[in-house]
Amino acid sequence: MTVRDDLPLPDYDHLPVGSLTSRIRTLGTEDLKTLLDYERAHANRMQVVSAMDHRLKGLAEGAQPSDGDPAAPTPEAPPAASGGSKVSESTTGPKMNPPSQGDPTNPAQPRSTG
Repeated sequence: MTVRDDLPLPDYDHLPVGSLTSRIRTLGTEDLKTLLDYERAHANRMQVVSAMDHRLKGLAEGAQPSDGDPAAPTPEAPPAASGGSKVSESTTGPKMNPPSQGDPTNPAQPRSTG
Protein backbone atom coordinates (compact mmCIF):
# COMPACT_ATOMS: atom_id res chain seq x y z
CA MET A 1 0.00 0.00 0.00
CA THR A 2 1.25 3.46 -0.90
CA VAL A 3 1.78 5.90 1.92
CA ARG A 4 1.56 9.65 1.56
CA ASP A 5 5.35 10.16 1.75
CA ASP A 6 5.89 7.88 -1.28
CA LEU A 7 3.60 9.83 -3.61
CA PRO A 8 5.05 11.48 -6.73
CA LEU A 9 3.34 14.78 -5.87
CA PRO A 10 4.41 16.29 -2.55
CA ASP A 11 1.55 17.55 -0.41
CA TYR A 12 -0.90 15.61 -2.61
CA ASP A 13 -3.64 15.57 0.03
CA HIS A 14 -3.63 19.36 0.24
CA LEU A 15 -3.65 20.23 -3.46
CA PRO A 16 -6.87 21.73 -4.82
CA VAL A 17 -8.52 19.72 -7.59
CA GLY A 18 -7.72 22.37 -10.24
CA SER A 19 -4.04 22.27 -9.42
CA LEU A 20 -4.05 18.51 -9.21
CA THR A 21 -5.57 17.99 -12.64
CA SER A 22 -2.87 20.13 -14.25
CA ARG A 23 -0.02 18.58 -12.26
CA ILE A 24 -0.93 15.02 -13.24
CA ARG A 25 -0.12 15.93 -16.84
CA THR A 26 3.56 16.02 -15.86
CA LEU A 27 3.52 12.41 -14.62
CA GLY A 28 4.31 9.21 -16.44
CA THR A 29 2.15 6.10 -16.38
CA GLU A 30 3.65 4.45 -13.29
CA ASP A 31 3.52 7.61 -11.14
CA LEU A 32 -0.03 8.27 -12.27
CA LYS A 33 -1.10 4.71 -11.40
CA THR A 34 0.45 5.16 -7.95
CA LEU A 35 -1.59 8.35 -7.41
CA LEU A 36 -4.76 6.78 -8.75
CA ASP A 37 -4.46 3.82 -6.39
CA TYR A 38 -3.87 6.21 -3.48
CA GLU A 39 -6.80 8.43 -4.49
CA ARG A 40 -9.18 5.47 -4.75
CA ALA A 41 -8.09 4.16 -1.34
CA HIS A 42 -8.44 7.52 0.40
CA ALA A 43 -10.57 10.45 -0.79
CA ASN A 44 -11.89 8.72 -3.94
CA ARG A 45 -13.01 12.03 -5.45
CA MET A 46 -14.94 11.31 -8.63
CA GLN A 47 -13.55 14.33 -10.52
CA VAL A 48 -9.94 13.40 -9.67
CA VAL A 49 -10.35 9.69 -10.44
CA SER A 50 -12.00 10.57 -13.75
CA ALA A 51 -9.20 12.98 -14.69
CA MET A 52 -6.56 10.40 -13.84
CA ASP A 53 -8.35 7.64 -15.79
CA HIS A 54 -8.64 9.97 -18.78
CA ARG A 55 -4.96 10.89 -18.57
CA LEU A 56 -3.91 7.22 -18.31
CA LYS A 57 -5.86 6.47 -21.48
CA GLY A 58 -4.12 9.38 -23.20
CA LEU A 59 -0.71 8.10 -22.13
CA ALA A 60 -1.60 4.62 -23.37
CA GLU A 61 -2.51 6.16 -26.74
CA GLY A 62 0.89 7.86 -27.03
CA ALA A 63 0.53 11.15 -25.17
CA GLN A 64 3.68 12.29 -23.42
CA PRO A 65 4.01 13.88 -19.98
CA SER A 66 4.14 17.66 -20.24
CA ASP A 67 7.20 19.66 -19.30
CA GLY A 68 7.49 20.92 -15.79
CA ASP A 69 8.25 19.67 -12.36
CA PRO A 70 5.16 18.26 -10.62
CA ALA A 71 6.78 19.07 -7.28
CA ALA A 72 7.51 22.70 -8.12
CA PRO A 73 5.73 25.19 -5.89
CA THR A 74 3.00 26.85 -7.87
CA PRO A 75 0.81 29.63 -6.54
CA GLU A 76 -2.75 28.39 -6.40
CA ALA A 77 -4.01 31.92 -7.00
CA PRO A 78 -2.35 34.69 -8.98
CA PRO A 79 -0.49 37.18 -6.81
CA ALA A 80 -2.18 40.48 -6.16
CA ALA A 81 -1.14 43.15 -8.62
CA SER A 82 1.05 45.83 -7.17
CA GLY A 83 0.52 49.48 -7.86
CA GLY A 84 -3.03 49.82 -6.65
CA SER A 85 -6.35 49.66 -8.42
CA LYS A 86 -6.65 49.99 -12.18
CA VAL A 87 -10.03 51.68 -11.79
CA SER A 88 -10.24 55.20 -13.11
CA GLU A 89 -12.92 57.55 -14.45
CA SER A 90 -12.44 56.02 -17.91
CA THR A 91 -12.92 52.44 -16.68
CA THR A 92 -15.95 52.90 -14.41
CA GLY A 93 -19.43 51.89 -15.51
CA PRO A 94 -22.38 54.19 -16.04
CA LYS A 95 -23.82 56.09 -13.12
CA MET A 96 -26.75 54.30 -11.53
CA ASN A 97 -29.65 55.53 -9.47
CA PRO A 98 -29.80 54.25 -5.91
CA PRO A 99 -32.15 51.24 -5.85
CA SER A 100 -34.38 52.79 -3.17
CA GLN A 101 -35.38 55.71 -5.41
CA GLY A 102 -35.99 53.80 -8.63
CA ASP A 103 -36.11 55.23 -12.12
CA PRO A 104 -39.64 55.94 -13.38
CA THR A 105 -38.49 55.47 -16.97
CA ASN A 106 -37.10 51.98 -16.29
CA PRO A 107 -39.89 49.35 -16.35
CA ALA A 108 -37.67 46.86 -14.50
CA GLN A 109 -37.54 49.04 -11.39
CA PRO A 110 -40.48 49.26 -8.99
CA ARG A 111 -42.43 52.46 -8.71
CA SER A 112 -42.67 54.24 -5.41
CA THR A 113 -46.18 54.49 -4.04
CA GLY A 114 -45.71 57.48 -1.87
